[in-house]
Amino acid sequence: METVDAAAEPTAPSARAEVFYARALRELAKLDLPFLLAGTYALSAYTGVVRETKDLDIVCKPSDYPHVLNHFQDLGYTVEIEDERWLGKVFQDEHFFDVIFAFWYGMAPVTDQWFESAPRIEVLGTPMRVIAPTELIWSKAFVQLRHRYDGADIAHLVLKQHDQIDWQRLLAHMELHWEVLLAHLLNFRWAYPSERDCVPRWLMDELVARLKTQFELPPPRVKICRGRLFSQVDYEPAVEDWGFIDADVDSK
Repeated sequence: METVDAAAEPTAPSARAEVFYARALRELAKLDLPFLLAGTYALSAYTGVVRETKDLDIVCKPSDYPHVLNHFQDLGYTVEIEDERWLGKVFQDEHFFDVIFAFWYGMAPVTDQWFESAPRIEVLGTPMRVIAPTELIWSKAFVQLRHRYDGADIAHLVLKQHDQIDWQRLLAHMELHWEVLLAHLLNFRWAYPSERDCVPRWLMDELVARLKTQFELPPPRVKICRGRLFSQVDYEPAVEDWGFIDADVDSK
């Protein structure tokens, strides 16, 4: 399995937070369960972008997250299941880490495939596996809120890790949401025009061909607002006032 020489590590908000993160990672490493480090720590390792992080993002399979939460609860930490479709949390006072077992309200559950190409990294003295660039992009693709947007992170990952991205697998992840992938790739091309070749030509041809084919079809009959996958709050008027159906509601 590949080992990544981390380009950088994020800045913890305090010395106490760093101690909490280090202890949490050591405890996770003791469990006989596969997990991946994602979020800002993964981004920094792959791109060298350094910024403060408020937490750790720990990724595991849906079948494993109860064991993670129970382990830390037995150690005296406070745990909560924020959303049973995808997210739990472990707290110690004001510090916490996320236990993510799916992304975006259960739309993308974590599977064994996520671990197959995950490289190794050392963080705060503990060796572990870090989420692969392909899945890191997938995990960030729908972070498009008014107060937070991860499009720049994706552009930096494409710039720095294009040779390590499994583009076929990324397209498979985003098959139903190919327009979101196209939008991110166009954003990358605009931000880094001299680096356009970082994205395979076959992928751009495929996505543009899908767009051209879609132009020939009538608009969908059901008025769905998929923007709610980006932000429940920002697209609330579409569902509350404008007659659109939420994307995760049965439209029949």
